[in-house]
Amino acid sequence: MRHIKNPLNKVRLIVGILILVFTVKGVNAQTLSTPVDDTKMAWWKDAKFGMFIHWGLYSVPAGTYNGKQYPQIGEWIMNHAKIPVAEYKEYAKQFYPVNYNAEAWVKMAKDAGMKYIVITSKHHDGFALFDSKVTNWDVTDATPYGKDLLKPLVDACRREGLKIGFYYSQAQDWSHPGGAASGGHWDKAQDGSFDEYLDKISIPQVKEILSNYGELDVLWWDTPQSMTKGRADKFLAITKNYPNLITNNRLGGGYPGDTETPEQFVPATGFPGLNWESCMTMNDTWGYKSFDQNWKSAKTLIRQLTDVVSKGGNMLLNVGPTSLGEIPAPSVERLAAIGSWINLNKEAIYGTTPSPFTFLSYGKATRKGQKLFLHVFDYPEKGKLRVPMSNKITRAWLLTDPGKLLKIKAEAGRSMIQLPELADTINTVVALEFIGEPQVKTYPTEGKTVSVSSQKVTDLTGRILVDGNRQTRWEAAKGERKATLEMNLLKPTLISTLLVDEPWHLWEKKAQRLVLQYKKGSEWKTAFEATTDGTGHTAIFKPVKAQFFRLLIENAKQEPTLSEWQLYGPE
Repeated sequence: MRHIKNPLNKVRLIVGILILVFTVKGVNAQTLSTPVDDTKMAWWKDAKFGMFIHWGLYSVPAGTYNGKQYPQIGEWIMNHAKIPVAEYKEYAKQFYPVNYNAEAWVKMAKDAGMKYIVITSKHHDGFALFDSKVTNWDVTDATPYGKDLLKPLVDACRREGLKIGFYYSQAQDWSHPGGAASGGHWDKAQDGSFDEYLDKISIPQVKEILSNYGELDVLWWDTPQSMTKGRADKFLAITKNYPNLITNNRLGGGYPGDTETPEQFVPATGFPGLNWESCMTMNDTWGYKSFDQNWKSAKTLIRQLTDVVSKGGNMLLNVGPTSLGEIPAPSVERLAAIGSWINLNKEAIYGTTPSPFTFLSYGKATRKGQKLFLHVFDYPEKGKLRVPMSNKITRAWLLTDPGKLLKIKAEAGRSMIQLPELADTINTVVALEFIGEPQVKTYPTEGKTVSVSSQKVTDLTGRILVDGNRQTRWEAAKGERKATLEMNLLKPTLISTLLVDEPWHLWEKKAQRLVLQYKKGSEWKTAFEATTDGTGHTAIFKPVKAQFFRLLIENAKQEPTLSEWQLYGPE
């Protein structure tokens, strides 16, 4: 992991209150590209896009228990509804996926532009989709279907050239005695020794899934409840025998794995220096829920994929099949639409590196050597697309129309590309070739000073909001619920965008109130205000010109906390 060095290392006292002053180092995405690491990651970093499959017994109740529809995610219904183990096991008699067609699923994923698939081999309910020799709580022994569901998918992936991985819930298991349960057990049948559960169920099953299907490409851990280092070491003793196996950061015991796993959001600044993968649903659930019709549009999903890739990550997009083995029609439709777009723009996705720009008002960017791909979400005024770098651009064209070159005009420290009217309102890709390494225009916050009203750890503050690393954080002093960050841009500067990064996940239900203000004369005026969801926030607002800006942060439940704070103006 690399950090952006902070050129101001001294903490100073400001009269009246303790204020730490530090220099904001501009986060240049080019310098924060994921470094070359183990060769096993090469295919994964080129792939960019995969399919997540959440499938299990929870598709039988499909979000409803005893006539009540549960609003939470479908695969957690046993926990949220506190269904007794014996009663939940009755659902196995209704799990009969006669319409399951692994070949069709793999073809659907491949046509959507996906390069790998990760499927739940066992989720938190403890039910396995394979024939386990250490329990009868699996698809072959407990259901009328009676056949392994994983092998057909593995075989189909290999025939079609897709990589294959298994999700495995190593700690939570709500059916086997001793298994962990978020919120605690609710049925005496769940009681038992956690270590005995690990030794007799979890560890043997991991050995089974890693040895019975040939060489797997990915092992996706989840919710490491009660997973100490000693317990995690038992799993590492297994996975060390598979040097090409990619694992994530959810094993527990302090082990980072190979990938970071932001869930249901795109980090505002990505994970510079690390391999990371945003897992996303198309609606509001992972496991199938019959009444969840809150589907994201194909446009939203394509733009989310682009956002992830532009920041150096992968996107793992979920489908939740029914108990009959059918992928819901809205998922099928969206996958087809994504595939159509990728088929025309694949060069701008696969094998690319992150954007050299921290922010573009009109969209995103990806890079492949001396080619830059500008992903235009919002058509610029009069079609004038500005590229904020001083490099000479030798030619530019629409990726879908390579035979027609676009006009380029050099401007002070940047170039302007004249766009025609665009038929693609989702994401039009402009390709360009340039000379040299990107010489990116300096952003307003680069090299400027920021004052912080308070902080929890004084010796870390100067490295927190300036290191381009969302895994570090600034926190206000203990007990504080309000805080102020103040920035001096040294001269009046046009600002139209606020970006903050926060260190939480959506499921933690964090929220902070933000008010961005600018100084006009002796008064502070409000430019923008919003409430975040705890994962970060980016907002474009009516441009304001000022030298001094401040960010007021209020957190009702804990100390105000941020990972990054950045301001941008027009290109």
